[in-house]
Amino acid sequence: MAQMELAGNTYEVDENGFMQETSRWTEDVAKAYAKLEKVNELTEEHWKALNYLRTYYLANGICPMIRRLIKETGYNLSKLYQLFPKGPAQSACKWAGVPKPTGCV
Repeated sequence: MAQMELAGNTYEVDENGFMQETSRWTEDVAKAYAKLEKVNELTEEHWKALNYLRTYYLANGICPMIRRLIKETGYNLSKLYQLFPKGPAQSACKWAGVPKPTGCV
């Protein structure tokens, strides 16, 4: 498995850079991922989505489908792409420290 340095620590990641050790995630990890995508500050709106993704993943062992993320956060797809440049699956789930979604997040 590949490794990646984020926020001064080394983490196991898959070939796409998704953390494999969800329990080691911190808010600093989210900030480090964001900076890699040229987002220098995480807002309350970012945290709302990230916290929802983490909570859902930890409760269910999978990432929620995009429709559920939209319903629970109140954000539309356009807003999610504004917040997360590579979208809900490639950015938001990665920043939330959960493994790559297997379905349509």
